[in-house]
Amino acid sequence: MTISPQKILADHITQELLTPVAPEVTAFVKSMIGYARPLGVLFYGSGLRGGIQDDTLLDFYVILKKQSDWPRTVFARIGNALLPPNVEYHEIAVNGRLLRAKVAFLTLAQFWKLTGTQTWDTTVWARFSQPVRLVWTQNSQAQQALTHCVMRAVTTAAYWAAALGPQKGQPEAFWNALYQRTYQAELRVEKAGRGAGIVASYQQRYNDLLLLCWQTIGLTFQQTDEAIEVVASQNWRQQQENAWALRKKLGRPLNILRLMKAAFTFSGGARYAAWKIERHSGVKVPLTAFAEKHPLIAGPPLLWRLWRQGVFQKNR
Repeated sequence: MTISPQKILADHITQELLTPVAPEVTAFVKSMIGYARPLGVLFYGSGLRGGIQDDTLLDFYVILKKQSDWPRTVFARIGNALLPPNVEYHEIAVNGRLLRAKVAFLTLAQFWKLTGTQTWDTTVWARFSQPVRLVWTQNSQAQQALTHCVMRAVTTAAYWAAALGPQKGQPEAFWNALYQRTYQAELRVEKAGRGAGIVASYQQRYNDLLLLCWQTIGLTFQQTDEAIEVVASQNWRQQQENAWALRKKLGRPLNILRLMKAAFTFSGGARYAAWKIERHSGVKVPLTAFAEKHPLIAGPPLLWRLWRQGVFQKNR
């Protein structure tokens, strides 16, 4: 009996999602969730790739059935519905060690939409084409739904890798071309070659996934020992370049709008900013209850005091 590429891909993604993470990460997530009941919590980013260090900022996506499934203000729920995702900053002590995390929120419907090839926003499917773990899930049905979304993200990434990558090359050449384009489309400050470093760290994974994804979505390719060649017309390639150009044009404005929204919806943002300043300058920022609750009002005077102290000049 022949097993379909889609089934092999599903098994591959499921195994990756369910790979155990550090116990501290699981404990952090359980404490963060409390009495809330999201569909699942996904862990990704540098904390997954490099382990937990003293200055590690963990990255999570919390997937909800509906916006009201996470405790927050009505204004924050509306913001998350109109321009997802919202982001929160959390600090939780685990076994006497303070861990920090940046936590983004999507509903399942938003997650599905933002992992497809038709979305104008590249950020979600690009992140979830990278290694990810499912740290917590509500039940088996939720696990299956989230697995399908991650599969969709990976196949979307592989599609764009075929469209934007070389006509012929090794798998890593396609992935490197893709991540270079996605970083360029976002308002992100990243070191040159960041995407290539991620691919190199998981080279066998990316090698295996590329052809599986192409087979799953029906892309035609030819494979030899030397290289893989995407079989596509120049007209098709030009159409994809035009489609990507629009995504690139929209990418930065979308991210700027999210940053503007975060000024009003980023729960824990004041603590996050204080930690970042202390991390980079060594200066501990006094954070009152008023400053934490009203960062837009308290922020400018605090920044002025830090400027007068020479914090920013010292770190140029």
